[in-house]
Amino acid sequence: MERQKPLMVLRESLGKEIYVVIRGGREYRGILEGYDQHMNFVLRKVQESKDGEVIQDFPLVILRGDNVIYVSPP
Repeated sequence: MERQKPLMVLRESLGKEIYVVIRGGREYRGILEGYDQHMNFVLRKVQESKDGEVIQDFPLVILRGDNVIYVSPP
């Protein structure tokens, strides 16, 4: 498998579902609409969960990169 740079992986994930974990243990699963070099994310059709339990749904969420712990592409 060929190594890819993180921003390249994110570019390939635009328009696809990703999984993001932020500080405090909250998890967000949604479609990646955009991102920047600071790892700020714009997600749509988002489901927020904590400890595996869905808390609520949002049509749009902006996540600040300083809080991101983990990102997983589809």
